[in-house]
Amino acid sequence: MVYKQSDVLKALSTVDDPDLKKDLVTLNMVKDVEVFSDTIKFTVVLTTPACPLKEIIKKDCMDAIHKHLDKGLKVEILMTSNVTTARDNAPLLPGVKNIIAVASGKGGVGKSTVTANLAVALANEGAKVGIIDADIFGPSMPTMFNCENEQPGVEQVNGKNHILPLEQYGVKLISIGFLAPGDNAVVWRGPMASSALKQFIGDTIWGELDYLLIDLPPGTSDIHLTLVQTVPVTGAVIVTTPQKVALADARKGLAMFKQPQINVPVLGVIENMAYFTPEELPGNKYYIFGKDGGLNLSEKFDVPFLGQIPLVQGIRESGDNGLPAAMKEGPVSKAFVNLAEEVARQVAIRNATAEKTKPVEIKV
Repeated sequence: MVYKQSDVLKALSTVDDPDLKKDLVTLNMVKDVEVFSDTIKFTVVLTTPACPLKEIIKKDCMDAIHKHLDKGLKVEILMTSNVTTARDNAPLLPGVKNIIAVASGKGGVGKSTVTANLAVALANEGAKVGIIDADIFGPSMPTMFNCENEQPGVEQVNGKNHILPLEQYGVKLISIGFLAPGDNAVVWRGPMASSALKQFIGDTIWGELDYLLIDLPPGTSDIHLTLVQTVPVTGAVIVTTPQKVALADARKGLAMFKQPQINVPVLGVIENMAYFTPEELPGNKYYIFGKDGGLNLSEKFDVPFLGQIPLVQGIRESGDNGLPAAMKEGPVSKAFVNLAEEVARQVAIRNATAEKTKPVEIKV
């Protein structure tokens, strides 16, 4: 029996996206259906190349064809992706689909390390990724990406000079560390730091990006307010360690984004340095800073828990050497891959279920 495209679509309408809770046909995720005497071909367009449910969706599609049409049919599925966005057309960062703030209440919790490895893991999955190092007074990205002595280029657009971000490991980067000598302290008042962030956003040629990560400084400062007032932020990620003093500050950072006048969706909490694992004893876990502090924080504020990153010597060494741990093989790399998939997943859910994002309008 020769089936029609409508038969294939009807069968696939029984397959739901596990996160979005709607079927693939309704979500317009099924494309290019081809029907032959013994073969069905089609494309499934996922919401991110870092989709953790890719294989589940693919299997469900095959099962649906065999169940509703014919068990003997050969099914060829091309799994591709088109990252979703909740942004309207805007003059600032027009080619950037999602802007993600990475924040922490307290310094020293590994926020920049998480940002760098999250970006690399997303890029390795096939996403177009950039980082703005918004920690103006303590930039870390030049060291973590082994480009401390590099300088961004300059290109004229309509008679005005624009910054060309550096690119390393598939990630576009801009940082004050590229523009100021490494041994010199950046001694600026708040408005000057905010002006630098605005320049990184508005005067840099970012091109097409699926995710632009903003590595924010610790605390809640002018930089945070400048960011949310300048561009529509898709969502915020909160990084903490399990210890009580870090959690107390993380609560403040999380609460800032949830304030009614700011109202930036919190994509979730990441628990860094969750446990210590010696490299020679990879199966052992020692909870040096306490246990499940980030998980408890996410439950208290009713936001997703994005995952745990262990405290291992290799992550520190990778940061110092400028070769992010996410690029290497092993359990640490896997932890960052899992984190990237979960962040991408929460972005897709947020874009499908929440209102379009827009800059915050507040007077402080």
